[in-house]
Amino acid sequence: MSTPVDLVRLRDVNVQFGTNHVVQNVNLDLHKDCITTLIGPNGAGKTTLVRVVLGLIKPTTGNVWQQPGLSIGYMPQKLHIDRTFPLTVKRFLQTARIRNEDTMISALEAVSAEHLLTHSMHDLSGGETQRIMLARALLREPQLLVLDEPVQGVDINGQVELYNLIGQIRKQRGCGVLMISHDLHLVMSSTDHVICLNRHICCSGHPEHVSNDPSFIDLFGQQGANSFALYSHHHNHSHDTHGDVITDHPQTGECKH
Repeated sequence: MSTPVDLVRLRDVNVQFGTNHVVQNVNLDLHKDCITTLIGPNGAGKTTLVRVVLGLIKPTTGNVWQQPGLSIGYMPQKLHIDRTFPLTVKRFLQTARIRNEDTMISALEAVSAEHLLTHSMHDLSGGETQRIMLARALLREPQLLVLDEPVQGVDINGQVELYNLIGQIRKQRGCGVLMISHDLHLVMSSTDHVICLNRHICCSGHPEHVSNDPSFIDLFGQQGANSFALYSHHHNHSHDTHGDVITDHPQTGECKH
């Protein structure tokens, strides 16, 4: 087994807005050639944690390390474009400050969407829009891809295709991927590591089989838990009477092949 190459390391990261503790004591490693999927209920701190990884938010306490010169490609959850504003795919890609058409076509080819270069963004299907947004994230040859709900607004067949595509991109480019998703049952085959977040890391591990872990059922309920294909994991902490984590040993979201 080769030694993982770290791209990002978070140690004892806390984010607090006023009296609201949004992220608590998070330890997270993101590696080259590894897909990490972040799941959790609404309000669990997933988006805040991603913003910490992107460098958009500084943690209240804790340390964030990035590989020197790390290039990150980001794909947001949603794209809002005023329909009165004319915008072709080419012009949209140029918002990434890339003007070379060959570079744009290469990124589109990577997502099987090169035929859409001159199309209007308003005329694209949900799946086509997501492919264009993924292509934009690839323009600068990122070492780390950060994808926030990459199959948002896509039908079930399109979701399977997009997750397969993300797996192919990782395999071809050897980049790391951090992905927020509520569709663990679909990403099982292409995810190396899963992190369940509810302000703190509740559990983490490889997506292997359906689990009846109490911490997961507490978050999603029995019916919700049964709808997921889950994974084996460790859970080495407890909670106080307020539900806050008591850390006996630091939880580290670490990808292991």
